[in-house]
Amino acid sequence: MHSPTLLTFVLTALLASPSFAALYTSPSQLPRSSYDYVIIGAGTAGNVLAARLTENPFTSVLVLEAGVDDAGVTAAIIPFLGPTLTPNTPWDWNYTVAAQTGLDGRSFPYPRGRLLGGCSSANYMVHQYGSTEDYDKLAADTGDSGWSWNNIKQYIYKHEKIVPPADGHDTTGQYTPANHGTNGQVLVSLPGYSQTIDAKVIAATQQLSAEFPFNPDMGGGDVRGIGWNQQSIGNGVRSSSSTSYLRNAINRPNLSVLLNATVMKLLQTGTKKGLPDFSGVKFASSSTATPSTVWATKEIIVAAGSIGTPQILMLSGIGPKADLQALGIQTIINNPSVGRNLSDHVLLPNIFNAQGSESLDNLMRDPAVFNAALTEYTNSKTGPLANGVTNNLGFLRLPSTASIFSTVPDPATGPTASHWEMIVSNFWLNPGVPQPPTGSFMTIISALISPTSRGFVKLVTANPFDHPIIDPNMVTTAFDKFALREAVKAVKRFVAAPSFADYITGPYGSTAGTSDADIDAHVRALSSTVFHPVGTAAMSAAGAQWGVVNPDLKLKGAYGVRIVDASVLPTLPNAHTQGPVYLLAERAAAIIKAGNNNNVVESS
Repeated sequence: MHSPTLLTFVLTALLASPSFAALYTSPSQLPRSSYDYVIIGAGTAGNVLAARLTENPFTSVLVLEAGVDDAGVTAAIIPFLGPTLTPNTPWDWNYTVAAQTGLDGRSFPYPRGRLLGGCSSANYMVHQYGSTEDYDKLAADTGDSGWSWNNIKQYIYKHEKIVPPADGHDTTGQYTPANHGTNGQVLVSLPGYSQTIDAKVIAATQQLSAEFPFNPDMGGGDVRGIGWNQQSIGNGVRSSSSTSYLRNAINRPNLSVLLNATVMKLLQTGTKKGLPDFSGVKFASSSTATPSTVWATKEIIVAAGSIGTPQILMLSGIGPKADLQALGIQTIINNPSVGRNLSDHVLLPNIFNAQGSESLDNLMRDPAVFNAALTEYTNSKTGPLANGVTNNLGFLRLPSTASIFSTVPDPATGPTASHWEMIVSNFWLNPGVPQPPTGSFMTIISALISPTSRGFVKLVTANPFDHPIIDPNMVTTAFDKFALREAVKAVKRFVAAPSFADYITGPYGSTAGTSDADIDAHVRALSSTVFHPVGTAAMSAAGAQWGVVNPDLKLKGAYGVRIVDASVLPTLPNAHTQGPVYLLAERAAAIIKAGNNNNVVESS
């Protein structure tokens, strides 16, 4: 997507970015070795917990972050440059997936943010919450009404601060103000730079309203239809859990944050009511560094994400017994659900040739064009760099009469939830595939929202510094293949709308295929990840014979450990996952502060 010359220039550009004063880089700097709470991971969820728990000045919290500071990382500040943060950079865990049997045996990068803010500092900043049915299903499945939409939506107003877009345009009709917070932590805005295709997309929702209706706001629990993107951007700058929750709390004397701290294992320190009790965390800065240990007097909160969390659990002897024994790890809790049930949204770029020079392709091709945009951004935080990669997107369903439903049940979380997402970008957007040196393009990504394929995370060795096997097992079920095939056909119907007649000249590359066989080959050749893994430490009802955490997010079969990150979500939400994880973390903090009671009903 980006030329090496421009990328080098961008990453060496200097922009003002405040640095946190109370961060530590060595265990020897920590003021103590024991805290009320030790949080593993300063990512999307971890920073919410750190900020909320330390609102009580008598509660001490340590956050252990394996990565680096995000301050001064230019690509984590300028929104349009978000895609340059991963893969194969110092700010990424630099994972790759196992060969995907459903995708022609391909392996590809699996980006995960490895810096303060985690993936909220490295994602593409799309900010949504999902369908009401995502939460109502979770509440029904776990037996905890606190996870229902009617309860969870209160945290939107604690979390979100909706602000004007970077260009200051009138947003009337582009969102519903009542759905959003105005005094929260993370800044959220509508698109801050008009792309020439915006009007064409909205016009197409009128011309083809039966199949592609307009949705005035996907942030209120009804996701169906196409509308305007909401982004974690404020004043032309990325807003992450680090620049919001953590920045607002970092100078509290009861909060410590340690960088470069890779957790090696949780330490059992005894038993309680016949169950293992964990209160120690062993960590080190590298495989050759001397390990250190810290202690939690109340809880260890694991917030290391859908890859890191199951890896830490298994290294600690919590997981499938046979797998642990094979690596010489003593099993403390035999739980076959740890690391299983990995699910992810599938990303499929459908690229079309465009005429004229209205696309943004030259922005990352031509140094003169980029330099002009950078000058505008530096002077006023406006222009194309102040915006994300998409202005319009939407969530859609297969028809209820689709032939696939005669053989498989509908996997959506409910009858108004979606099966796939459409994401529109006015330039070449194909992760991992270089931008052609010439040409203008429009990309419409088909993202599979309700896949039925499930994969796993599994240890390769007992070394915490070795990456685990990550196998999302993408597009291996009849439903997933059918849904993506139909999504490609739907995208082609969308761009056939009259509003695109003077812009789109035809499909590019394998997008041109028309037969089912051609489309299936296109799916296998280009599909990868939207970077939304969930489910590897899944939440289930108390007493269930599967799952890793109870509805209060406490680790099953143990004392002293709670898990708060996307790994606890048993199914994928109808949203890019940062929004749901923020709400998850807000409720987790409320549960903890209310006394760790199960089925607690919180007040706003």
